[in-house]
Amino acid sequence: MTAAPPAYWYWEDINEGLVLEFGPKKVDRDEVIRFATDFDPQPFHLSEEAGKASLFGGLAASGWHTAGMVMRLMCDGFLLKSSSLGSPGLDSLKWLRPVMVGDEIRARMTVLGRRPMKSKPSVGLVQTRWEAVNQRDEVVMTIENWAMFGRKEPAAEQA
Repeated sequence: MTAAPPAYWYWEDINEGLVLEFGPKKVDRDEVIRFATDFDPQPFHLSEEAGKASLFGGLAASGWHTAGMVMRLMCDGFLLKSSSLGSPGLDSLKWLRPVMVGDEIRARMTVLGRRPMKSKPSVGLVQTRWEAVNQRDEVVMTIENWAMFGRKEPAAEQA
């Protein structure tokens, strides 16, 4: 029997090997063009014609837009229901396949490791790999990073 996930995630609830999935999110044409217009105005992100003439063969979302969509799925599905304290940055970000208008993406989080933060006993660190996966179960983007979470029991696992 699998235990039900907690209503609110603390560091103690997030164990190595945990896999969670969120979404899907349909990639909308108008959102792709709006994001590209504001932040990544390369032609293949702005029009179907330029996209068809590119290596993508159609209107492709910016990689930065893909990262933003995954961040939204992460927040709605997990981070806003947790004691998240942010992240010191990304260890890696890779765009593996284009994300096209009409695709559906999901976010999958895998916990790679965890440890208490030595300098702050009320904080625990969690190492994760996030994958954006399309409707064909192809991984289109990966992110690896450490994140900080509040602890229920700050003195429980002093290093």
